[in-house]
Amino acid sequence: MALPLESVYQELILKHYRSSAHRGEVEEPSAVVAERNPLCGDDIFLTVRVREGIVEDVRFSGHGCAISQAAASMMCEHAVGKSWDEIHLVANRFRDLMHGNEEAARDRALGDMRALAGVAKLPRRVKCAMLGWDALAEAEKQASR
Repeated sequence: MALPLESVYQELILKHYRSSAHRGEVEEPSAVVAERNPLCGDDIFLTVRVREGIVEDVRFSGHGCAISQAAASMMCEHAVGKSWDEIHLVANRFRDLMHGNEEAARDRALGDMRALAGVAKLPRRVKCAMLGWDALAEAEKQASR
């Protein structure tokens, strides 16, 4: 018997929350960023290494709800090996998803992040899901100085 799609998505979120492959810190980072959601206290500490405009590696640590930590994990998966322009496209699409854009919820370019589509119905949690992306935007500023 197949699992309902919502169960699969919930398992995916919990998998990223419990055992992300991107937890930790990057050696020789180009940027180090700490972001905090003042609404709930969730936090993300992000280290990023950039070479010639490409994100070579990105890792995070932090505390908070499954949504913030899983979203940061998924963000890391998408950022590694991408240029800032490529990252902006996905980040903007993810922002659309968080604002309830149904087309974004079907966009395969978002990969696992589509599992977070239900967050759009929980406005107080949108900031949690965006925390990693906000940290990455700050990392880009630091890395380009």
